[in-house]
Amino acid sequence: MARDKSPIVKQSRRESFALAPKAHKIMAKKPGIPGEHGDMRQRGGSLYLTQMREKQKVRRMYGLMEKQFAKLMREAVKAEGLTGEKLLEFLERRADNAVFRAGFATTRRQARQLVSHGHFTLNGKRIDIPSIRLNPGDVLEVRPKSAKTEYFKNLPNVVSAAGAVPLSWLKADAKKMKIEITGVPKREEAEAGINEQLIVEYYSR
Repeated sequence: MARDKSPIVKQSRRESFALAPKAHKIMAKKPGIPGEHGDMRQRGGSLYLTQMREKQKVRRMYGLMEKQFAKLMREAVKAEGLTGEKLLEFLERRADNAVFRAGFATTRRQARQLVSHGHFTLNGKRIDIPSIRLNPGDVLEVRPKSAKTEYFKNLPNVVSAAGAVPLSWLKADAKKMKIEITGVPKREEAEAGINEQLIVEYYSR
């Protein structure tokens, strides 16, 4: 399974956007783009560059490779509704994102690893594909075997540290180690600081 292994802090500096909590502190000390000529590359920029950087930011935020993101965009174009909002909805409905949003992991990368290592079941069946799209009525649960590990025994503390905010489409219970999908993500519940219209324009060239 392909995944982006480049350092998340370096990605954050490149996009001028903290993609993980630990990036905030580093970016405060090193605000520029990484590399010898980072400051020069940061100046100015065309509309195309602005669109591309927004696409890269969101792609990296949710941990997708280029082909995965482009495929999701094609689905969003065909779906009923505003393309940009459908794209964000599809991203939010990924299994790894739901685990992150529920506070069962402190970062999306960690959530992706938990899912890909088979620690969860979806409607009673073991899954190991982070990109599975969840639907209302679906239930994610920690596998009984995984529940015995130190990580999941400490899950209430993990959730507390993650600082997850309540969402209209998701109900999480750390004690029962269960995540229920109760609806569909709203646009305002997606990550802050995203301009999805720039991404739509990028792929409309």
